[in-house]
Amino acid sequence: MRLDFRFDLDEISVPRFSVEAVEGIGKLFTLATLVLNVLEVKPRVEIVFHGLNSEDPEAKIEAFKEIVTGSETGSALNYEIGRGGQIPGSLTSFLWVTVSAGS
Repeated sequence: MRLDFRFDLDEISVPRFSVEAVEGIGKLFTLATLVLNVLEVKPRVEIVFHGLNSEDPEAKIEAFKEIVTGSETGSALNYEIGRGGQIPGSLTSFLWVTVSAGS
């Protein structure tokens, strides 16, 4: 299913993104650059990482951190792990993380 919509970053206080369960590493690179660009104009973003087993979300977060660390500002980012869990009736696990610009 594809949902198309349009909004301006000025219209929302906290931008939120999702990493799908079956997304490959290429999507993490795209997400990393998008987050770094958004953090130029917003103080923080929230990302929900999910996967087909309980280790996937944390592994994707670590890969995301490794990717952004290579940028000029990426090593100064702060990460706050939020709520996570497993979807009832499913093997899918998720974990929220808030990423903010370092001080």
